[in-house]
Amino acid sequence: MSSNKIAVVTGSNKGIGYAIVKGLCEKFNGVVYLTARDVGRGEAAVNKLKELGFNPLFHQLDVTDQSSVDKFKEYIKSKHEGIDILVNNAAIAFKNNATEPFGQQAEETIKVNYFATLRVSEALFPLLRNNAKVVNISSSSGHLSRIPSEDLRAKLGDSTLTIPDLNKLMEKFVKDAKDDKAYSEGWGRSAYVVSKVGVSALTFAQQRLFDNEQPNRNIAVNVVHPGYVVTDMTSQTGHLTTEEGAKAPLYLALEADFKGKYVWYDSQIVDWYGTTPSQY
Repeated sequence: MSSNKIAVVTGSNKGIGYAIVKGLCEKFNGVVYLTARDVGRGEAAVNKLKELGFNPLFHQLDVTDQSSVDKFKEYIKSKHEGIDILVNNAAIAFKNNATEPFGQQAEETIKVNYFATLRVSEALFPLLRNNAKVVNISSSSGHLSRIPSEDLRAKLGDSTLTIPDLNKLMEKFVKDAKDDKAYSEGWGRSAYVVSKVGVSALTFAQQRLFDNEQPNRNIAVNVVHPGYVVTDMTSQTGHLTTEEGAKAPLYLALEADFKGKYVWYDSQIVDWYGTTPSQY
């Protein structure tokens, strides 16, 4: 049984997730798990990091597959007993020129970005050790102001919102999108925005649960906009490198001493209910 500190990053064979793994290998005194849905890509990423002198471990993890998540949970539980850092990074985004019907885009995006993040959290949160840190990767798109409807903003921003009620809101968006009513119902025209606002709202609900748990493990959950980064998700159009995009997530994983906050790529806390900073 390993007594090392353990860090896990989902969806980390490329992009910001890969850069977060690299940064943790540099700065975290413990074992770092690079996880990916595709074994070949994940192992290739690990080998690339080993060539740079780092030593992350790989484990297959498909965040949309309950059996994959359960297998990973049991592996970590049996080998290490606990986790000290969890970075929920895995996500998708349809391109602006995507031809899939909006209802399909909504269903897939919410399934991966919101419900899979929730699935991993529910599986791994029982393994979090005292003083563990959870970092949920969101976006500037995850700011509450991106939802057009005042009524929906009030519901999503409710300080007593429960996760089951948040789930219902995410499910309603998918249904509205399939019924061609997403815009008229006040969700806007971006499934990615709704998914990331959902991740932000989920973060705050998770922190409330941790704050009230007994015995209290002093766990911090924060959500971060890593910046507009040059990745496949942005079609390589960002203005930050992946290493720059990893800075704020790494700050939250290794240094920050606050809980339940929405954090900008410069590591500054941003009012989720107010206006977004002008520079994305």
